[in-house]
Amino acid sequence: MPNDARVIPLRPAKEPLWRDVVGEVLRGERLAQERTLKDVADAARISMPYLSELERGRKEASSEVLAAAAHALGLSLTDVLSLAQGRLAGLHPRVRPARASYQGDVRLAA
Repeated sequence: MPNDARVIPLRPAKEPLWRDVVGEVLRGERLAQERTLKDVADAARISMPYLSELERGRKEASSEVLAAAAHALGLSLTDVLSLAQGRLAGLHPRVRPARASYQGDVRLAA
């Protein structure tokens, strides 16, 4: 019997989820190195289906699993997190709220 289950988001996503961005980074690095899922999964000592789910943003990786996948790609955990942060920053430039100053009990917007 085929599994026709779908993931239904609880709320419409206005910005990408961390797991999606990390998955894109992992997949992008793997493809840039022209490596297969099996090759990287074996090097990371994780299952190939699990790595596939990480790359597709279907699973949240623990820090240990994420570090293992990063090392299998010749990267550090810091490298993967920095690349993911860079993608997030590029997709959604930070909008800075107006600075507020406090005078007594009154808050004034500058």
